[in-house]
Amino acid sequence: MNAVVEVETASMVPARSANPTAEVVAHAKTVQQVMQAVMKPNVHYGAIPGAGDKPTLLKSGAEVLCMTFRIADRYEVSDLSANGVVRYRVNCIGEHQITGATLGSGLGECSTDEEKYRWRKAVCQEEFDATPETHRRLKFGRKQGGHYTVQQIRTEPADLANTVLKMACKRAKIAMVLNVTAASDMFSQDLEDLDAELVRHLAEDERAAQIQALRDEWCQKAKAAKDRDELGAIMREGVKVFQASRDKDGYAAFAKAVQDRGAQLKEGSNV
Repeated sequence: MNAVVEVETASMVPARSANPTAEVVAHAKTVQQVMQAVMKPNVHYGAIPGAGDKPTLLKSGAEVLCMTFRIADRYEVSDLSANGVVRYRVNCIGEHQITGATLGSGLGECSTDEEKYRWRKAVCQEEFDATPETHRRLKFGRKQGGHYTVQQIRTEPADLANTVLKMACKRAKIAMVLNVTAASDMFSQDLEDLDAELVRHLAEDERAAQIQALRDEWCQKAKAAKDRDELGAIMREGVKVFQASRDKDGYAAFAKAVQDRGAQLKEGSNV
């Protein structure tokens, strides 16, 4: 049975008040209530590894905020296409659904010249070989422990015209909602359309930093052991940590730190 969630209604239309600070606080509280009671992770907002601590607002989350604050969206599209490149710039204007008052706006842009739209993976070796050299490439990507290559060919801009227009509208709407609701302190600009390769790089960089921090932490614990009993306890616990993380290089560094500290403690006891 679905639970009924009550969220305070709010209006974005400026009202004359003797206490404008209270209005701002109430507004921020409403956004927080909506986020906690209605929005779901990876549905209305998400997280991009390495892109900061704030969650990123997704299109479905922007629509929830529009419904909460009674915001209607209107679009002004500028076609900037030229030289075989399809490019749109969109201004999304937020208006109050009841009064029609303009609340704010946000800009968004998208182009077939962006990395994610400009290239696609070749279907087969024959397609790659049949494509002119100026319209094909071998792309290099990073992966843990090395790199990989992908055969890619240029896309046809006309086939992606509708896609980039929708993306420009989405980006503009996200920007408008963040501007109008002043929710930028809780959400960052929508990043779900980042190039998959860039997201992978961010994730790998973040994981590398976490792994290095774990190595440093346990090596420092080993070096700070006051006696051989404490060093033994640290060693047993550290082994479990590095087995769980499957970090062979980290385990090797930790083992060396344990051995070095053990030698120091032994030498001290013989003095």
